[in-house]
Amino acid sequence: MERLLRRLLASGVAYQAASVVSGLLALVTIPLYTGVLTRAEYGVAEAVLVFIILASILLRAGLGEAVVRMWFGEDDLEARRRLSRTVTATVLLASTAIALLGALVAGPLSRALLGVDDAVLMRIALLGLWAFTNLEVVYALLRVEERRRTYLAASLANVLLTVALTVVLVVGLDGGARGYVAGNYVASAIVLLALWWVLRDRIGLRPAPGLLAPLLRFGAPTVPAEVSVFALNVIDRAYLLRVESFAAAGLYAFAVKLATVVIIAVRAFQLAWPPLVHSVRDDERAGRFYAAVTTWYVVATGLVVAALFLLGRWFARLLAGDPAYVEAAPALPWVALGWALYGLVLVFTSIAGRAHATVRLLPAAAAGLAINLLLLVLLVDPLGVAGAGIALCGAYVAMLVTLRLLTRRLFAVPFERGRLALAVGVLAGVSAAGELALPTDGFAGLATRALALAAIPLLLLVTRFARPEEIAGARRLLHRRAR
Repeated sequence: MERLLRRLLASGVAYQAASVVSGLLALVTIPLYTGVLTRAEYGVAEAVLVFIILASILLRAGLGEAVVRMWFGEDDLEARRRLSRTVTATVLLASTAIALLGALVAGPLSRALLGVDDAVLMRIALLGLWAFTNLEVVYALLRVEERRRTYLAASLANVLLTVALTVVLVVGLDGGARGYVAGNYVASAIVLLALWWVLRDRIGLRPAPGLLAPLLRFGAPTVPAEVSVFALNVIDRAYLLRVESFAAAGLYAFAVKLATVVIIAVRAFQLAWPPLVHSVRDDERAGRFYAAVTTWYVVATGLVVAALFLLGRWFARLLAGDPAYVEAAPALPWVALGWALYGLVLVFTSIAGRAHATVRLLPAAAAGLAINLLLLVLLVDPLGVAGAGIALCGAYVAMLVTLRLLTRRLFAVPFERGRLALAVGVLAGVSAAGELALPTDGFAGLATRALALAAIPLLLLVTRFARPEEIAGARRLLHRRAR
Protein backbone atom coordinates (compact mmCIF):
# COMPACT_ATOMS: atom_id res chain seq x y z
CA MET A 1 0.00 0.00 0.00
CA GLU A 2 2.78 2.42 0.93
CA ARG A 3 4.53 1.73 -2.39
CA LEU A 4 1.32 2.46 -4.30
CA LEU A 5 0.82 5.71 -2.43
CA ARG A 6 4.40 6.73 -3.24
CA ARG A 7 3.77 5.97 -6.93
CA LEU A 8 0.57 8.02 -6.84
CA LEU A 9 2.41 10.91 -5.23
CA ALA A 10 5.33 10.69 -7.67
CA SER A 11 3.03 10.54 -10.68
CA GLY A 12 0.88 13.36 -9.37
CA VAL A 13 3.92 15.55 -8.79
CA ALA A 14 5.35 14.81 -12.24
CA TYR A 15 2.07 15.27 -14.07
CA GLN A 16 1.15 18.46 -12.24
CA ALA A 17 4.56 20.04 -11.67
CA ALA A 18 3.90 22.22 -14.71
CA SER A 19 0.46 23.06 -13.38
CA VAL A 20 2.00 24.07 -10.06
CA VAL A 21 4.35 26.39 -11.93
CA SER A 22 1.42 27.55 -14.07
CA GLY A 23 -0.68 28.16 -10.98
CA LEU A 24 2.06 30.16 -9.29
CA LEU A 25 2.63 32.18 -12.45
CA ALA A 26 -1.13 32.66 -12.81
CA LEU A 27 -1.27 34.11 -9.31
CA VAL A 28 1.64 36.40 -10.16
CA THR A 29 0.21 37.52 -13.50
CA ILE A 30 -3.47 37.73 -12.61
CA PRO A 31 -3.03 41.24 -11.16
CA LEU A 32 -1.60 42.21 -14.56
CA TYR A 33 -4.49 40.69 -16.50
CA THR A 34 -7.21 42.01 -14.20
CA GLY A 35 -5.56 45.42 -14.30
CA VAL A 36 -5.78 45.51 -18.11
CA LEU A 37 -8.86 43.43 -18.95
CA THR A 38 -12.29 44.62 -17.91
CA ARG A 39 -14.43 42.14 -15.99
CA ALA A 40 -16.49 41.67 -19.17
CA GLU A 41 -13.43 40.92 -21.34
CA TYR A 42 -12.07 38.53 -18.74
CA GLY A 43 -15.43 36.80 -18.47
CA VAL A 44 -15.69 36.28 -22.24
CA ALA A 45 -12.09 35.04 -22.55
CA GLU A 46 -12.40 32.53 -19.71
CA ALA A 47 -15.75 31.34 -21.07
CA VAL A 48 -14.06 30.59 -24.40
CA LEU A 49 -11.41 28.52 -22.60
CA VAL A 50 -13.98 26.30 -20.89
CA PHE A 51 -15.99 25.95 -24.12
CA ILE A 52 -12.79 24.64 -25.77
CA ILE A 53 -12.32 22.00 -23.07
CA LEU A 54 -15.95 20.89 -23.33
CA ALA A 55 -15.76 20.57 -27.12
CA SER A 56 -12.48 18.68 -26.78
CA ILE A 57 -14.13 16.05 -24.58
CA LEU A 58 -16.63 15.41 -27.37
CA LEU A 59 -13.95 15.25 -30.06
CA ARG A 60 -11.78 12.78 -28.14
CA ALA A 61 -14.80 10.47 -27.77
CA GLY A 62 -13.36 8.84 -24.66
CA LEU A 63 -10.38 7.49 -26.63
CA GLY A 64 -7.85 8.85 -24.14
CA GLU A 65 -9.57 6.97 -21.31
CA ALA A 66 -9.91 3.87 -23.50
CA VAL A 67 -6.22 3.72 -24.35
CA VAL A 68 -5.33 4.02 -20.65
CA ARG A 69 -7.64 1.11 -19.80
CA MET A 70 -6.72 -1.14 -22.76
CA TRP A 71 -2.99 -0.42 -22.68
CA PHE A 72 -2.51 -2.54 -19.56
CA GLY A 73 -4.44 -5.41 -21.12
CA GLU A 74 -1.80 -5.69 -23.86
CA ASP A 75 1.70 -7.00 -23.15
CA ASP A 76 2.90 -6.91 -26.76
CA LEU A 77 4.77 -3.73 -27.74
CA GLU A 78 3.48 -3.74 -31.32
CA ALA A 79 -0.12 -4.13 -30.12
CA ARG A 80 0.34 -1.10 -27.91
CA ARG A 81 1.74 0.86 -30.84
CA ARG A 82 -1.32 0.00 -32.92
CA LEU A 83 -3.51 1.26 -30.08
CA SER A 84 -1.68 4.58 -29.86
CA ARG A 85 -1.59 5.08 -33.65
CA THR A 86 -5.29 4.40 -33.95
CA VAL A 87 -6.18 6.86 -31.21
CA THR A 88 -3.91 9.66 -32.43
CA ALA A 89 -5.04 9.26 -36.06
CA THR A 90 -8.73 9.29 -35.19
CA VAL A 91 -8.49 12.36 -32.99
CA LEU A 92 -6.28 14.24 -35.46
CA LEU A 93 -8.67 13.65 -38.37
CA ALA A 94 -11.77 14.57 -36.35
CA SER A 95 -10.29 17.71 -34.76
CA THR A 96 -8.90 19.00 -38.06
CA ALA A 97 -12.23 18.57 -39.82
CA ILE A 98 -14.15 20.32 -37.04
CA ALA A 99 -11.67 23.21 -36.83
CA LEU A 100 -11.84 23.85 -40.59
CA LEU A 101 -15.64 23.65 -40.71
CA GLY A 102 -15.97 25.89 -37.67
CA ALA A 103 -13.69 28.52 -39.19
CA LEU A 104 -16.14 28.87 -42.09
CA VAL A 105 -19.02 29.81 -39.74
CA ALA A 106 -16.99 31.57 -37.04
CA GLY A 107 -19.23 34.65 -36.88
CA PRO A 108 -22.55 32.85 -36.29
CA LEU A 109 -20.79 30.45 -33.91
CA SER A 110 -19.49 33.37 -31.86
CA ARG A 111 -22.96 34.90 -31.62
CA ALA A 112 -24.51 31.59 -30.59
CA LEU A 113 -21.98 30.75 -27.88
CA LEU A 114 -20.94 34.14 -26.53
CA GLY A 115 -23.63 36.58 -27.52
CA VAL A 116 -21.04 38.73 -29.33
CA ASP A 117 -20.05 38.87 -33.01
CA ASP A 118 -16.29 38.20 -33.02
CA ALA A 119 -15.25 35.83 -35.79
CA VAL A 120 -11.55 36.43 -35.13
CA LEU A 121 -11.88 35.37 -31.50
CA MET A 122 -13.79 32.26 -32.55
CA ARG A 123 -11.15 31.26 -35.13
CA ILE A 124 -8.47 31.62 -32.48
CA ALA A 125 -10.61 29.41 -30.24
CA LEU A 126 -10.87 26.78 -32.99
CA LEU A 127 -7.08 26.70 -33.29
CA GLY A 128 -7.03 26.24 -29.53
CA LEU A 129 -9.53 23.40 -29.77
CA TRP A 130 -7.41 21.60 -32.37
CA ALA A 131 -4.16 22.02 -30.40
CA PHE A 132 -5.63 21.20 -26.99
CA THR A 133 -7.48 18.09 -28.20
CA ASN A 134 -4.47 16.51 -29.87
CA LEU A 135 -2.13 17.50 -27.05
CA GLU A 136 -4.38 15.80 -24.48
CA VAL A 137 -4.13 12.53 -26.42
CA VAL A 138 -0.35 12.77 -26.61
CA TYR A 139 -0.18 13.50 -22.88
CA ALA A 140 -2.31 10.39 -22.26
CA LEU A 141 0.28 8.29 -24.13
CA LEU A 142 3.08 9.72 -22.01
CA ARG A 143 1.14 8.89 -18.84
CA VAL A 144 0.41 5.26 -19.71
CA GLU A 145 4.09 4.74 -20.50
CA GLU A 146 4.96 6.64 -17.28
CA ARG A 147 7.38 8.86 -19.23
CA ARG A 148 7.35 11.42 -16.47
CA ARG A 149 10.43 13.37 -17.55
CA THR A 150 9.17 13.90 -21.09
CA TYR A 151 5.75 14.87 -19.76
CA LEU A 152 7.32 17.28 -17.29
CA ALA A 153 9.57 18.92 -19.90
CA ALA A 154 6.74 19.32 -22.41
CA SER A 155 4.21 20.64 -19.94
CA LEU A 156 6.68 23.09 -18.40
CA ALA A 157 7.61 24.37 -21.86
CA ASN A 158 3.91 24.79 -22.61
CA VAL A 159 3.36 26.77 -19.41
CA LEU A 160 6.32 29.09 -19.88
CA LEU A 161 5.50 29.75 -23.54
CA THR A 162 1.85 30.36 -22.66
CA VAL A 163 2.64 32.88 -19.93
CA ALA A 164 5.18 34.72 -22.06
CA LEU A 165 2.86 34.96 -25.07
CA THR A 166 -0.17 35.95 -22.99
CA VAL A 167 1.67 38.72 -21.16
CA VAL A 168 2.97 40.10 -24.46
CA LEU A 169 -0.39 39.89 -26.23
CA VAL A 170 -2.61 41.09 -23.37
CA VAL A 171 -0.43 43.51 -21.43
CA GLY A 172 2.12 44.58 -24.04
CA LEU A 173 -0.09 44.73 -27.14
CA ASP A 174 -3.46 45.32 -25.44
CA GLY A 175 -4.93 42.32 -27.26
CA GLY A 176 -7.95 41.97 -24.97
CA ALA A 177 -9.87 38.70 -24.96
CA ARG A 178 -8.36 37.68 -28.31
CA GLY A 179 -4.83 38.02 -26.97
CA TYR A 180 -5.73 36.10 -23.82
CA VAL A 181 -7.09 33.11 -25.77
CA ALA A 182 -4.30 33.17 -28.38
CA GLY A 183 -1.63 33.25 -25.69
CA ASN A 184 -3.11 30.15 -24.10
CA TYR A 185 -3.16 27.98 -27.23
CA VAL A 186 -0.50 29.07 -29.71
CA ALA A 187 2.03 27.68 -27.23
CA SER A 188 0.09 24.41 -27.06
CA ALA A 189 0.29 24.05 -30.84
CA ILE A 190 4.08 24.48 -30.75
CA VAL A 191 4.50 21.89 -27.97
CA LEU A 192 2.17 19.49 -29.80
CA LEU A 193 4.33 19.55 -32.93
CA ALA A 194 7.45 18.88 -30.85
CA LEU A 195 5.83 15.91 -29.07
CA TRP A 196 4.59 14.45 -32.34
CA TRP A 197 8.23 14.33 -33.43
CA VAL A 198 9.41 12.78 -30.14
CA LEU A 199 6.64 10.12 -30.29
CA ARG A 200 6.65 9.70 -34.06
CA ASP A 201 6.57 5.88 -33.83
CA ARG A 202 3.38 6.18 -31.74
CA ILE A 203 1.59 8.73 -33.96
CA GLY A 204 -0.67 7.52 -36.76
CA LEU A 205 -2.49 9.05 -39.71
CA ARG A 206 -4.84 6.13 -40.34
CA PRO A 207 -6.77 4.11 -37.70
CA ALA A 208 -5.90 0.39 -37.62
CA PRO A 209 -8.74 -1.80 -38.92
CA GLY A 210 -10.67 -3.49 -36.15
CA LEU A 211 -9.15 -1.47 -33.31
CA LEU A 212 -11.27 1.65 -33.33
CA ALA A 213 -14.52 -0.19 -32.56
CA PRO A 214 -13.39 -1.75 -29.24
CA LEU A 215 -11.76 1.53 -28.20
CA LEU A 216 -15.01 3.38 -28.83
CA ARG A 217 -17.04 0.69 -27.08
CA PHE A 218 -15.15 1.44 -23.90
CA GLY A 219 -14.58 5.17 -24.37
CA ALA A 220 -17.80 6.42 -25.97
CA PRO A 221 -20.08 5.52 -23.02
CA THR A 222 -17.89 7.70 -20.79
CA VAL A 223 -18.41 10.78 -22.97
CA PRO A 224 -21.99 11.73 -22.00
CA ALA A 225 -21.08 11.45 -18.33
CA GLU A 226 -17.79 13.32 -18.76
CA VAL A 227 -19.50 16.03 -20.80
CA SER A 228 -22.23 16.33 -18.19
CA VAL A 229 -19.66 16.54 -15.39
CA PHE A 230 -17.54 19.15 -17.14
CA ALA A 231 -20.68 20.96 -18.28
CA LEU A 232 -21.00 22.01 -14.65
CA ASN A 233 -17.95 24.21 -15.28
CA VAL A 234 -19.52 25.59 -18.45
CA ILE A 235 -23.14 26.08 -17.47
CA ASP A 236 -22.39 28.34 -14.53
CA ARG A 237 -20.28 30.65 -16.71
CA ALA A 238 -22.73 30.50 -19.61
CA TYR A 239 -25.61 31.27 -17.25
CA LEU A 240 -23.78 34.25 -15.76
CA LEU A 241 -22.69 35.40 -19.23
CA ARG A 242 -26.13 35.27 -20.81
CA VAL A 243 -28.52 35.83 -17.86
CA GLU A 244 -26.56 38.05 -15.47
CA SER A 245 -23.79 39.96 -17.26
CA PHE A 246 -20.35 39.59 -18.82
CA ALA A 247 -18.96 41.30 -15.70
CA ALA A 248 -20.52 38.65 -13.44
CA ALA A 249 -18.91 35.94 -15.57
CA GLY A 250 -15.60 37.76 -15.15
CA LEU A 251 -15.96 37.83 -11.36
CA TYR A 252 -16.75 34.12 -11.28
CA ALA A 253 -13.75 33.37 -13.53
CA PHE A 254 -11.56 35.37 -11.14
CA ALA A 255 -12.82 33.26 -8.21
CA VAL A 256 -11.99 30.09 -10.15
CA LYS A 257 -8.49 31.40 -10.84
CA LEU A 258 -7.96 32.11 -7.15
CA ALA A 259 -8.97 28.51 -6.36
CA THR A 260 -5.91 27.37 -8.33
CA VAL A 261 -4.38 25.37 -5.47
CA VAL A 262 -7.38 23.05 -5.19
CA ILE A 263 -7.74 22.78 -8.96
CA ILE A 264 -4.08 21.76 -9.35
CA ALA A 265 -4.43 19.09 -6.66
CA VAL A 266 -7.57 17.68 -8.28
CA ARG A 267 -6.05 17.64 -11.75
CA ALA A 268 -2.91 15.92 -10.43
CA PHE A 269 -5.17 13.29 -8.91
CA GLN A 270 -7.16 13.03 -12.16
CA LEU A 271 -4.03 12.40 -14.23
CA ALA A 272 -2.11 10.10 -11.88
CA TRP A 273 -5.01 8.05 -10.49
CA PRO A 274 -6.44 6.07 -13.48
CA PRO A 275 -3.18 4.54 -14.82
CA LEU A 276 -2.07 3.61 -11.32
CA VAL A 277 -5.32 2.13 -10.04
CA HIS A 278 -5.87 0.14 -13.25
CA SER A 279 -2.37 -1.34 -12.88
CA VAL A 280 -3.43 -2.92 -9.55
CA ARG A 281 -5.02 -6.15 -10.75
CA ASP A 282 -5.98 -7.65 -7.38
CA ASP A 283 -9.46 -6.34 -6.53
CA GLU A 284 -9.10 -6.62 -2.76
CA ARG A 285 -5.85 -4.69 -2.77
CA ALA A 286 -7.31 -2.10 -5.13
CA GLY A 287 -10.32 -1.64 -2.82
CA ARG A 288 -8.09 -0.89 0.17
CA PHE A 289 -6.12 1.53 -1.98
CA TYR A 290 -9.31 3.34 -3.03
CA ALA A 291 -10.32 3.70 0.62
CA ALA A 292 -6.97 5.02 1.88
CA VAL A 293 -6.57 7.50 -0.96
CA THR A 294 -10.12 8.80 -0.50
CA THR A 295 -9.54 9.48 3.20
CA TRP A 296 -6.33 11.40 2.74
CA TYR A 297 -7.61 13.20 -0.34
CA VAL A 298 -10.45 14.61 1.80
CA VAL A 299 -7.98 15.81 4.44
CA ALA A 300 -5.52 17.38 1.98
CA THR A 301 -8.04 19.23 -0.17
CA GLY A 302 -10.20 20.00 2.85
CA LEU A 303 -7.37 21.95 4.47
CA VAL A 304 -7.00 24.11 1.36
CA VAL A 305 -10.75 24.71 1.14
CA ALA A 306 -10.83 25.64 4.84
CA ALA A 307 -8.02 28.13 4.23
CA LEU A 308 -10.04 29.79 1.48
CA PHE A 309 -13.18 29.90 3.63
CA LEU A 310 -11.26 31.62 6.42
CA LEU A 311 -8.77 33.77 4.48
CA GLY A 312 -10.29 34.14 1.00
CA ARG A 313 -11.13 37.84 1.43
CA TRP A 314 -7.50 38.78 1.98
CA PHE A 315 -6.42 36.56 -0.92
CA ALA A 316 -8.82 38.34 -3.30
CA ARG A 317 -7.74 41.80 -2.13
CA LEU A 318 -4.09 40.88 -2.61
CA LEU A 319 -4.40 39.61 -6.19
CA ALA A 320 -7.08 41.82 -7.76
CA GLY A 321 -5.47 44.18 -10.26
CA ASP A 322 -8.66 46.26 -10.17
CA PRO A 323 -10.60 46.65 -6.88
CA ALA A 324 -13.79 45.81 -8.78
CA TYR A 325 -12.66 42.16 -8.88
CA VAL A 326 -12.73 41.86 -5.07
CA GLU A 327 -16.48 41.32 -5.35
CA ALA A 328 -15.60 37.74 -6.36
CA ALA A 329 -14.44 36.87 -2.81
CA PRO A 330 -17.76 35.37 -1.59
CA ALA A 331 -17.68 32.82 -4.43
CA LEU A 332 -14.08 31.71 -3.85
CA PRO A 333 -14.51 29.10 -1.05
CA TRP A 334 -17.55 27.56 -2.72
CA VAL A 335 -15.76 27.20 -6.05
CA ALA A 336 -12.81 25.58 -4.24
CA LEU A 337 -15.14 23.19 -2.42
CA GLY A 338 -16.83 22.29 -5.69
CA TRP A 339 -13.51 21.36 -7.28
CA ALA A 340 -12.56 19.30 -4.22
CA LEU A 341 -15.83 17.37 -4.53
CA TYR A 342 -15.07 16.77 -8.20
CA GLY A 343 -11.97 14.85 -7.14
CA LEU A 344 -14.18 12.46 -5.18
CA VAL A 345 -16.34 12.00 -8.27
CA LEU A 346 -13.20 10.72 -10.03
CA VAL A 347 -12.89 7.92 -7.46
CA PHE A 348 -16.36 6.60 -8.26
CA THR A 349 -15.79 7.12 -11.98
CA SER A 350 -12.74 4.86 -11.85
CA ILE A 351 -14.75 2.26 -9.88
CA ALA A 352 -17.28 2.13 -12.71
CA GLY A 353 -14.46 1.95 -15.26
CA ARG A 354 -12.82 -0.92 -13.41
CA ALA A 355 -16.12 -2.82 -13.51
CA HIS A 356 -16.57 -1.99 -17.25
CA ALA A 357 -19.83 -0.23 -16.38
CA THR A 358 -19.04 3.30 -17.54
CA VAL A 359 -22.57 3.67 -18.91
CA ARG A 360 -23.76 3.93 -15.29
CA LEU A 361 -22.02 7.28 -14.97
CA LEU A 362 -24.64 9.01 -17.10
CA PRO A 363 -27.50 9.01 -14.53
CA ALA A 364 -25.19 10.52 -11.92
CA ALA A 365 -23.98 13.20 -14.32
CA ALA A 366 -27.56 13.97 -15.34
CA ALA A 367 -28.58 14.32 -11.68
CA GLY A 368 -25.72 16.72 -11.05
CA LEU A 369 -26.55 18.76 -14.11
CA ALA A 370 -30.22 19.06 -13.15
CA ILE A 371 -29.39 20.15 -9.59
CA ASN A 372 -26.85 22.64 -10.91
CA LEU A 373 -29.38 24.28 -13.23
CA LEU A 374 -32.03 24.41 -10.52
CA LEU A 375 -29.69 25.96 -7.96
CA LEU A 376 -28.34 28.49 -10.47
CA VAL A 377 -31.87 29.74 -11.11
CA LEU A 378 -32.68 29.84 -7.38
CA LEU A 379 -29.42 31.23 -5.96
CA VAL A 380 -27.69 33.52 -8.46
CA ASP A 381 -30.27 36.29 -8.28
CA PRO A 382 -30.19 36.68 -4.46
CA LEU A 383 -26.54 35.70 -3.85
CA GLY A 384 -24.74 36.74 -7.05
CA VAL A 385 -21.59 34.84 -8.01
CA ALA A 386 -21.51 33.10 -4.62
CA GLY A 387 -24.81 31.48 -5.60
CA ALA A 388 -23.12 30.01 -8.67
CA GLY A 389 -20.40 28.53 -6.46
CA ILE A 390 -22.95 26.99 -4.09
CA ALA A 391 -24.83 25.57 -7.08
CA LEU A 392 -21.61 23.88 -8.22
CA CYS A 393 -21.17 22.25 -4.80
CA GLY A 394 -24.78 21.07 -4.74
CA ALA A 395 -24.36 19.49 -8.16
CA TYR A 396 -21.29 17.49 -7.13
CA VAL A 397 -22.96 16.32 -3.92
CA ALA A 398 -25.88 15.03 -6.00
CA MET A 399 -23.44 13.25 -8.29
CA LEU A 400 -21.57 11.64 -5.40
CA VAL A 401 -24.75 10.31 -3.82
CA THR A 402 -25.97 8.91 -7.13
CA LEU A 403 -22.61 7.38 -8.01
CA ARG A 404 -22.35 5.70 -4.63
CA LEU A 405 -25.78 4.13 -5.08
CA LEU A 406 -24.93 2.94 -8.59
CA THR A 407 -21.43 1.57 -7.93
CA ARG A 408 -21.53 0.09 -4.43
CA ARG A 409 -22.41 -3.40 -5.75
CA LEU A 410 -20.04 -3.29 -8.71
CA PHE A 411 -16.84 -3.22 -6.73
CA ALA A 412 -16.34 -3.49 -2.97
CA VAL A 413 -14.47 -0.55 -1.43
CA PRO A 414 -14.11 -0.51 2.38
CA PHE A 415 -14.42 3.27 2.74
CA GLU A 416 -13.26 4.47 6.17
CA ARG A 417 -16.55 6.06 7.18
CA GLY A 418 -15.54 6.86 10.75
CA ARG A 419 -12.36 8.65 9.78
CA LEU A 420 -14.07 10.44 6.91
CA ALA A 421 -16.79 11.69 9.26
CA LEU A 422 -14.17 12.87 11.77
CA ALA A 423 -12.17 14.72 9.10
CA VAL A 424 -15.22 16.39 7.58
CA GLY A 425 -16.53 17.32 11.02
CA VAL A 426 -13.29 19.00 12.08
CA LEU A 427 -12.75 20.77 8.75
CA ALA A 428 -16.32 22.00 8.38
CA GLY A 429 -16.73 22.83 12.06
CA VAL A 430 -13.65 25.03 12.31
CA SER A 431 -14.39 26.72 8.97
CA ALA A 432 -18.00 27.49 9.87
CA ALA A 433 -17.17 28.67 13.40
CA GLY A 434 -14.39 30.90 12.13
CA GLU A 435 -16.53 32.42 9.38
CA LEU A 436 -19.41 33.17 11.75
CA ALA A 437 -17.50 34.31 14.83
CA LEU A 438 -14.28 36.00 13.70
CA PRO A 439 -13.73 39.49 12.20
CA THR A 440 -13.85 39.78 8.42
CA ASP A 441 -11.22 42.51 7.98
CA GLY A 442 -8.19 44.08 9.59
CA PHE A 443 -5.16 42.49 11.20
CA ALA A 444 -7.23 41.01 14.03
CA GLY A 445 -9.42 39.18 11.55
CA LEU A 446 -6.43 37.89 9.58
CA ALA A 447 -4.55 36.72 12.69
CA THR A 448 -7.45 35.00 14.42
CA ARG A 449 -8.54 33.24 11.24
CA ALA A 450 -4.98 32.05 10.57
CA LEU A 451 -4.89 30.62 14.10
CA ALA A 452 -8.20 28.84 13.49
CA LEU A 453 -6.76 27.30 10.34
CA ALA A 454 -3.63 26.17 12.20
CA ALA A 455 -5.83 24.49 14.79
CA ILE A 456 -7.27 22.01 12.27
CA PRO A 457 -4.18 19.72 11.99
CA LEU A 458 -3.78 19.87 15.77
CA LEU A 459 -7.38 18.78 16.29
CA LEU A 460 -6.90 15.89 13.87
CA LEU A 461 -3.77 14.88 15.76
CA VAL A 462 -5.45 15.12 19.17
CA THR A 463 -8.40 13.03 17.98
CA ARG A 464 -5.93 10.35 16.73
CA PHE A 465 -7.13 10.62 13.16
CA ALA A 466 -3.85 9.33 11.71
CA ARG A 467 -2.96 5.70 12.35
CA PRO A 468 0.47 4.79 13.77
CA GLU A 469 1.50 2.99 10.57
CA GLU A 470 0.53 6.06 8.50
CA ILE A 471 2.61 8.34 10.72
CA ALA A 472 5.54 5.92 10.44
CA GLY A 473 5.15 5.78 6.65
CA ALA A 474 5.08 9.57 6.43
CA ARG A 475 8.26 9.76 8.50
CA ARG A 476 10.00 7.25 6.23
CA LEU A 477 8.93 9.23 3.16
CA LEU A 478 10.21 12.49 4.66
CA HIS A 479 13.45 10.79 5.64
CA ARG A 480 13.99 9.57 2.06
CA ARG A 481 13.26 13.04 0.69
CA ALA A 482 15.70 14.61 3.15
CA ARG A 483 18.61 12.35 2.13
